[in-house]
Amino acid sequence: MLDLGFVSAILAEKSFEEVIDFASTHHFKCVEMMCWPKGKAERRYAGVTHVDVAELDDSGVSRINSYLKEKNVYISGLGYYPNPLDPDANQASVYIDHIKKLIASASKLGVPVVNTFVGRDPARSVAHNLGRFAEVWPEIVSHAEKHNIKIGIENCPMLFSADEWPGGKNLAISPVIWDKMFEIIPSENFGLNYDPSHLIWMRMDEVQPIYDFKERLHHIHLKDAKVYANKLNRVGIMAYPLEFHSPKIPGLGDVRWGDFFSALTSVGYRGPVCIEVEDKAYEKTPEDITTAILTSRNYLNQFLVL
Repeated sequence: MLDLGFVSAILAEKSFEEVIDFASTHHFKCVEMMCWPKGKAERRYAGVTHVDVAELDDSGVSRINSYLKEKNVYISGLGYYPNPLDPDANQASVYIDHIKKLIASASKLGVPVVNTFVGRDPARSVAHNLGRFAEVWPEIVSHAEKHNIKIGIENCPMLFSADEWPGGKNLAISPVIWDKMFEIIPSENFGLNYDPSHLIWMRMDEVQPIYDFKERLHHIHLKDAKVYANKLNRVGIMAYPLEFHSPKIPGLGDVRWGDFFSALTSVGYRGPVCIEVEDKAYEKTPEDITTAILTSRNYLNQFLVL
């Protein structure tokens, strides 16, 4: 019914084969594979390249798919999370070109979804950024339609540090904005890579959007978040979000996971649900990282058949 996987970014030091071996050994059905361009990481958890789409040829496609078949694991989506609406037009063009490479590569690999951000100029208003979205994104989605690929937009505001202040680097943060995005681009290929954790620290209902956007759920991230009331009471909701909350592995934060999975099954979602580990409590050693993934898996066992 629901296929449990994980996001490969947390295994940044492992090769593609090692990531798939880990998934197979520990009874995961799928992996969202990170496909950043090779080079310096822009931020924490970015810059991970487990599938290099710039160098992917027919022999590479064959090698990847043969290994997946041998290990009985599939790729749930190709992931790359830059800022396609960067105010620097040249930089934005670089990001967009790479997203298009992911779309073409996903088609070759038989992967149904490319996951990314829509981007945002953090210094400009929502209205301004929706205008830029309307200029930039229809052509990207058209490219996806031609390749029969869905695009899953993650709903992370990318508002954590001073360079992302005040608006964040991803426009797609809330249901009211999603409605406007889907009015501008009504394509069925354009939807959400839904992550409930971000609604937690924005003090929003993390379950209701599953019902309201059931036709737009192309991929699901499983990440938790813990809001610390004592910290929030000191700094207020206008502070940098990491001053009052922490990303956590599933089960250790405030997401109502029983209601979450009840909603997913009620709306008929049938697809990948991928653990995303960004919990600093599990980062000091490779053993910590393994523990984070497997502890998440064990907690989620109550909602899934592995």
